[in-house]
Amino acid sequence: MKGEIIAVGTELLMGETADTNSGWLAGYMPQVGLDLGWITVVGDELDRLSDVVRLAWSRSDVIFTIGGLGPTEDDLTRAAIAKVLDETITTDEQIVRWLEQRFRGRGNAPMPAHNLRQAAIIPSATPIRNEAGTAPGWWVEKSGKLLITMPGPPNELMQMWSGQILHRLQDRVSTTIIRTRTFKTIGLSESVVDEMVKHLYATEGVDLGCYAKVDGIYLRAIANAPSEEEAYSRLGALDIEIRDALGPHLWGVDEETPQERAGQLLKERGYSLAILESCTGGTVAGAVTEVPGSSAYFKGGTVTYTNEVKTAAGVNSKVIDEYGVVSAQCAVEMAQAAVLTHGADCGLGVTGVAGPGAVTELGQEKLAGLVYIAVVTPHGSTVTEHRFPARRPLVRGRAVAMALLELCRELQRVGSEQPSRAEVMG
Repeated sequence: MKGEIIAVGTELLMGETADTNSGWLAGYMPQVGLDLGWITVVGDELDRLSDVVRLAWSRSDVIFTIGGLGPTEDDLTRAAIAKVLDETITTDEQIVRWLEQRFRGRGNAPMPAHNLRQAAIIPSATPIRNEAGTAPGWWVEKSGKLLITMPGPPNELMQMWSGQILHRLQDRVSTTIIRTRTFKTIGLSESVVDEMVKHLYATEGVDLGCYAKVDGIYLRAIANAPSEEEAYSRLGALDIEIRDALGPHLWGVDEETPQERAGQLLKERGYSLAILESCTGGTVAGAVTEVPGSSAYFKGGTVTYTNEVKTAAGVNSKVIDEYGVVSAQCAVEMAQAAVLTHGADCGLGVTGVAGPGAVTELGQEKLAGLVYIAVVTPHGSTVTEHRFPARRPLVRGRAVAMALLELCRELQRVGSEQPSRAEVMG
């Protein structure tokens, strides 16, 4: 069956808000058995929105709208659907009572009159509860088609989807069970990953595809089967072969993040971590501490944005004078200084040019996007050079992901044997 997503909101067109909802929802389409054909972004204007809904209704079996369900005059999704389906909007008294109860439960003043707009309904729709907000969704079935409206705030969308929509949609749409698994790699290009697993593309009942993400190349496996048990069985058998093909380049699976994987490996090895970072401005340490329980292995970090702070943190000034701050040698010094300063087993050093402009050191121009990442473990040190696209947010984001993945790679490479810091530092 063909699926389509309509993201509603002038703020999306103006660039004020990024449309992350559509991408998140699109990731579930294989799981519910839908072939997603279109994602459209449209502003808060009734005629344009109606045209988009009308086109979607003409070509897709299942349509999702995101946003435009609030209480204000520019929340027009309900009106557009009613116009396209030629149905009359009325007020659902049960929704009114539910809204009033929501406001009382929050300890707010009585419900504003304009919130009555969220109690609107058409004959072919049934309301979908919103456990995180005040905007109910609609489940519309008509002429063999299905239209589902969801709120725009991501937390409301995700809760409504997971709690109210996903399983109901699977029962309604899926003729086969579809399950997916995503394998995440480091240090390989998309073409190399494709070559390493090309012998698995002919696996019956499973589709494979490669794509690039900020933290490496992903390989997604999609299994189709008449039952959930068989779908997982196919994925399980393929999982073994994919892991064997990708070997040490595989760093994670499914929703696992670099910081979660790094934390897991640090705990398995019994190691602690400290960080000295420059161009990333503390975001590597920030990512590490996003993981609950990271205090079990993370000692601390220092943002060393100037040469003076770097030397005060333990970086040898002679290395800076001879090689510059943006250098492999300085990155190693930073990682070693992190270990010594914070009394950790492992250290990360990150230095580079975040941009947008280049810097000149020791007569050499160093372009934006050049980043050096050093990893020190009880088994030794490594340093890698990276050249990211020269856009400041992208450089910083990719440097964070790559620093953690380089740490993962080293931790996967070494065993759990732990020599002393004195042995590592000589």
